[in-house]
Amino acid sequence: MKHPGPLLTLLAGVLLAGGISVADLATGTGAPSVAGAASAVGAASTTAPAPAATTTAPPATTSEPPKPEVPARADYAGKVTGGGASIAVSARDGHAIAYLCDGKKLEAWLQGVTVGGKLDLQGASDAGLTGSFDTTSATGTVTAAGKTYRFTVPTAKKPAGLYRAAPKVQGKAAKVGWIVQPDGSQVGILTTDEGPAAAPPLDPAAATATVDGASVTAEAISGLAGNGAF
Repeated sequence: MKHPGPLLTLLAGVLLAGGISVADLATGTGAPSVAGAASAVGAASTTAPAPAATTTAPPATTSEPPKPEVPARADYAGKVTGGGASIAVSARDGHAIAYLCDGKKLEAWLQGVTVGGKLDLQGASDAGLTGSFDTTSATGTVTAAGKTYRFTVPTAKKPAGLYRAAPKVQGKAAKVGWIVQPDGSQVGILTTDEGPAAAPPLDPAAATATVDGASVTAEAISGLAGNGAF
């Protein structure tokens, strides 16, 4: 039996290679070229989405609350928190006088300078008052006879307010103070050699009272009238 010649063997190999290439192209299984793969990668990298833009909210603005108006002249009267005593405060052009009274035996006169509506008043026997006032009320704490009281009292229009007098009782000097409340009620103390006692009624309209059988004229106290002490 004869073997095929070299020429026939070469021809068969060429035909076989050509058949494989055609089959690959027909079925779509041929590998892409290196240049084609690089182009595909480049296209993917250039079409990546851009990061979303961020916005920063403007800082919130804050405004200070308006400061309460401070009157140059004002009077206040009322009861301390919880009752048990009354207090009157009179402010005039940078000065103030206050009077604390329970109508029995507790009383204290205080005075001092005011700045920007602040109260810092002093009295005898370590009495003291700190607080503030505006066009509607005076508020703070007052200490007298070893006790501290809180208060917020409204403005007082005449005849409400603070009064005092220096009568004679049985021929001897005495002193009396009154607080007339905005509702017309009043409280006061008469101090004689025998000690403190409830003050006699005051007629606010006439600013008079009867003490030891004699008519006495009372002085309306303001931050500039008198020195807050007898």
